[in-house]
Amino acid sequence: MQMLKRIVQPLIIEALSSMGVEQMPVEKMLQPSRELDQGDLALPCFPFAKRLGMAPAEIAEQLAKHVAEHPAIGEVSGVNGYLNIRANPVWIVEQLMEFGTQGSHPSPNRSVLIEHTSANPNGPFHVGRARNAILGDTLVRLHRLFGNDVTAEYYVDDMGKQVAVLAWALEHLSAEDVEAQLVGREPVNPSWKGKADHERVRWYQAAQAIRQGDESADEIEKIIGTMVHASENGDEAVLASFQAAYQPVLEGMLSTLGRLGIHFDRFTKESIFVTNGDVGRLMERLGNLEINGEADNGAQYLDLGARGLKGKTEFFYRRGDGSSLYATRDIAYHMWKWTQGGDLINVLGEDHKLQAKQVGMTLEELGEQRPEVVFYSFIKLPEGKMSTRRGNVVFMDDLLEEAKEQAAVVVRELRPHYEEEKISTIAEAVGTSAVRFNIIKVSPEKGFTFRWEDALTFEAGSAPFIMYSHTRACSIRKRVESEVGPIETVLSGNTEPEDNFSDGLITLLRVLAVHQDRVEKAVNDHRPHLFAEHMLHLANAYNAFYRDCHILSDGEVNGFYLWLSELARSIMKDGMEGLGLVAIEEM
Repeated sequence: MQMLKRIVQPLIIEALSSMGVEQMPVEKMLQPSRELDQGDLALPCFPFAKRLGMAPAEIAEQLAKHVAEHPAIGEVSGVNGYLNIRANPVWIVEQLMEFGTQGSHPSPNRSVLIEHTSANPNGPFHVGRARNAILGDTLVRLHRLFGNDVTAEYYVDDMGKQVAVLAWALEHLSAEDVEAQLVGREPVNPSWKGKADHERVRWYQAAQAIRQGDESADEIEKIIGTMVHASENGDEAVLASFQAAYQPVLEGMLSTLGRLGIHFDRFTKESIFVTNGDVGRLMERLGNLEINGEADNGAQYLDLGARGLKGKTEFFYRRGDGSSLYATRDIAYHMWKWTQGGDLINVLGEDHKLQAKQVGMTLEELGEQRPEVVFYSFIKLPEGKMSTRRGNVVFMDDLLEEAKEQAAVVVRELRPHYEEEKISTIAEAVGTSAVRFNIIKVSPEKGFTFRWEDALTFEAGSAPFIMYSHTRACSIRKRVESEVGPIETVLSGNTEPEDNFSDGLITLLRVLAVHQDRVEKAVNDHRPHLFAEHMLHLANAYNAFYRDCHILSDGEVNGFYLWLSELARSIMKDGMEGLGLVAIEEM
């Protein structure tokens, strides 16, 4: 609780000084309590033991007696070697009424460019691919919630081998050829007929099958290799054929992401840095570096081992025929991104760690900065890793439809009087939110196995649980406006708190008081799952408050309770939007 820490920290330093302890890093040591029932802030006293010649538990107890009284402090105690400090609920109310959850020190605004998703446009999004998009979009949303100016960027791989395979297949294979190659595989879901990402992926998969086992595979491989080589040298005609192949697929993919509330501010093609000459100029610069080397076939590389890289130290940036590699173009892209202003954040799968390190070291060699990188682990199916190439995937479109259908069943059971149109709207919001939250709530570095029953749960710990708490607050607002009058008019009256605070009310105040702290940590540490956990705590706290505190009773409104309910409703709505959950008002 930063608003409390700013007040308590100097008091603790003064108390320690009176006990003979000086020059200790109290600011770093004083941290939020691990458990809410322990307090709001905790200071470990173990580092003081040697200096004072006392047991940590005794130090904590003595220190608690030396901390000066302050209206912000409700309770100070020493427990098991920790000094625990609990905020005064009345003081929290005063802070929230005056400053809101932002506190008296609003967060600084900074410019940030977040590149995420950048999936190869050769087929529909499956659940594994979608983790990048959902994680990246949530970071974009949380940065904006924190007050940062964010550009969400999609780097379009418009000249790689996978795009070349798709372009070759569309030109050389008929629909009959494709179906002959994919005998035994599940056909396109009729629901996605006409959606190019679902239809064209079959051409891609058929081409992959031919490349692996057909007698003409070697000849086809040469043709595809020639196309890739031409694209890497900026051949406009080949690049145009590539775009004609992938653009409808990309549009289908973006349609799916749009359903999840994921949108981009800018699309940048990989090929632009070849055609505008940036890559050529970059390779000249790299060739003049002291760590440049040349292989027997004329390919050029940087010896990053000379700069401390372990393992695979040769970073190839130019082929023997003079063409560039993907990583070379990635460096040119990052150099351009740094000219756009602001900090750079990339969201990448864990399989990109080595290349990200090589790119970062090369940028530094050129006098540029490294971007920040958020790595994530992959999602698996119970039977193994997902692959568009092999066809063993759960397509996101199918998952979203299943989520909507299951949500609709629940809504019909709970609200049989709702019309089908209303049920459909609620089910869509609940289903998409449930899928997003299932992925967000897992720490990025942790892989997990995707299971339908986990993604579509509607129990506590899920998106629908948070959404229901929000709709509960919305229903209170509507009841007050219906039975008493406009909220603004009602709140212009008495909103002074009563003398006695219930446990549920105090818990809600404490969770609201750390809301901005949780946003800040999720943003600065690139860990949106921490904010997801916080939103679950907020939903639980509101439910406890709702249970303990009667806002509207016999036509009479408790102004303070209504003010707190409205604050919680607003914060829940903002927090849900920060996670990409749909903040509907009825469920």
